[in-house]
Amino acid sequence: MKVRSVREGDTEVLVPVPEEGANFAPSSAPVFFNPVMEMNRDISIAATSAFLKRMQPCPEKAITYVDALSASGIRGLRIANETGIHATLNDWSEEACGLIRKNIENLGIGEKAIATHKNANVLLHEKHFNIVDLDPFGTPAPFLAAASRSVIDLLAVTATDTAPLCGAHLNSGIRKYAAIPFNNEYHSEMGVRILLGRIARELALHDKAMEPLLSHATRHYVRTYLSIKKSAKQADRMIKGMGFIAHCPGCGHRETVYGLAPCISQKCSLCGETNNVAGPMWLGKLHDPGFCSEVIAELEVRNCGTRQSAIKMLEFCRDELDIPMFYDQHLLCKKMGVSASAIDVFIHELQSRGYLASRTHFSGTSFKTNAQVMDIEHIIADIR
Repeated sequence: MKVRSVREGDTEVLVPVPEEGANFAPSSAPVFFNPVMEMNRDISIAATSAFLKRMQPCPEKAITYVDALSASGIRGLRIANETGIHATLNDWSEEACGLIRKNIENLGIGEKAIATHKNANVLLHEKHFNIVDLDPFGTPAPFLAAASRSVIDLLAVTATDTAPLCGAHLNSGIRKYAAIPFNNEYHSEMGVRILLGRIARELALHDKAMEPLLSHATRHYVRTYLSIKKSAKQADRMIKGMGFIAHCPGCGHRETVYGLAPCISQKCSLCGETNNVAGPMWLGKLHDPGFCSEVIAELEVRNCGTRQSAIKMLEFCRDELDIPMFYDQHLLCKKMGVSASAIDVFIHELQSRGYLASRTHFSGTSFKTNAQVMDIEHIIADIR
């Protein structure tokens, strides 16, 4: 296996090189490494560090972290090297484990990091970790049950199977996440909420509750950081945050319906057309604004190659309204046959008329508001 040296943050590691002549796809190398995910890893370092400060651990209490699907190991190596906590880097590939061990030796972090060669589910069922990180190539669904059992304080999950999550591959999404998604203008937020809904149900089996600290859909993946509490009562309250979206394909009106077995109207309350229904999914908050600010503060003082783009995205997460689901300004304008104004001008107009409104991190033309679709269209018509 050919390797090359790369540096991310304050950590220099050896990573695999694809065979000569192969296109640079993660799957083309003997050990998985994706340079495109550098921002994901930069945010992960900052988010883990911010969470550790919230925990305020006793000096004698060791905080344990596991990267259950390590591949090249770069995420877990950076966690150990840049935050100082003890990291277990696990992978099913012997080649991956060999490379991880070599990097641990090169970095001189043998006291803070170990490599294990196990099935991820076996490891997570064997041990409990304060922080569990799942970053698979594809869906995290097969590992959520074991991760939910293992995690004590913080669960971080990446999903790169956005087509099933967002409704483009409907049947695959139903099988993996036991939920029906929409493939419409807000499919990216749908994917985040479908993933969180699946995680919430897994945690509830162990009388655990989650509090989303940061959840984002970026390019081809979804990523979430969840604070975990062991409490049956809090798990019960968490489940009350589950529900469905009733969407009218005619006028675009959408309603949130809370509960796992609610009564959902078949007809749109505005125009009377038949609703489409998606779910069950998480309808609660996606972010803790305070935590987002703490992660931004960490990024500002850390050596991160994607600092500026990561901070910009996190600022949008911090400031976006806690309302499911977003609207797309350009899609509404296209439907009305008018040109779109600048998004900031449009949001200011919504706010000046007494509505809550904000941009979102999902796209440059997306916004959230408590205004109904007919009110939004009237405002678009007024300022076009």
